[in-house]
Amino acid sequence: MTDKNAFFVTTDWLAEHLNEPGLSIVDASWYLPAQGRDARAEYDAGHIPRAVFFDHDLVVDPDSDLPHALPSPRTFATFAASMGISATDTIVVYDGPGLFSSARAWWMFRVMGAKTVRILEGGIDRWKAEDRFVTAKPTKVASCLFETDFDENRVAALDDMRRIVAGGTTQVADARSPGRFAGSEPEPRKGMRSGHMPGARNVPAASLVQDGALLPPAALAQAFEKAGIDLSRPVVTSCGSGVTAAVLALALESLGHTDTRLYDGSWTEWGGRDDTPVETGAP
Repeated sequence: MTDKNAFFVTTDWLAEHLNEPGLSIVDASWYLPAQGRDARAEYDAGHIPRAVFFDHDLVVDPDSDLPHALPSPRTFATFAASMGISATDTIVVYDGPGLFSSARAWWMFRVMGAKTVRILEGGIDRWKAEDRFVTAKPTKVASCLFETDFDENRVAALDDMRRIVAGGTTQVADARSPGRFAGSEPEPRKGMRSGHMPGARNVPAASLVQDGALLPPAALAQAFEKAGIDLSRPVVTSCGSGVTAAVLALALESLGHTDTRLYDGSWTEWGGRDDTPVETGAP
């Protein structure tokens, strides 16, 4: 089990440290169409002071046809530098409800070499509910350099997943809803088959979150174990397009699980092909 403070900060903490040098604040909000929220419009209307906007649809591999493909270290460094973020900064990321897309940004910064990355518990929704100050003024960005130290061991690609599914030595934890996992609900993206990878287990990201924060450690462990995930064995996380898979990666790491990878292409890649095996129903 690891220290909760290694992953999160509270609104009180952020308010107290808001003007400290070396602090980068990142609005990493992103929403599914069904959520009915416009992340960029909300940021422009009012964001936490000093926050820059992290566009999940822009900070991607420009040569990939997948919606949230991880960019190369060089490309990511260019994006980070344009946001005025250094790998040596204390980086605090947030989203609207607290723990949805913020985990993806947390994972991306860390996989690219940032050492001190935290998530704001409760997100900007909690910040606003506590009547804390927000601003619509553009954040001034100073030029900087983001020096990457890419950790390829945190990322799984399609060929890795083919071997994993065929061999069964690494567990697959799927963060999508039970209906999408079972194939009883359609995928939100056109052209996607319904179902899951053979041998995968369903751990819906939403089931691990309460009031914009992770469940207590005992409840987290129970959720994984109930789904059939052995926390003593390697795990690769997956979801629709690589966003909420990071919630599972965060939860696993908070439990002290160190052999965790994220399948970056996730179901958009696997379910969008016709040469990958798919199962439906409960695991």
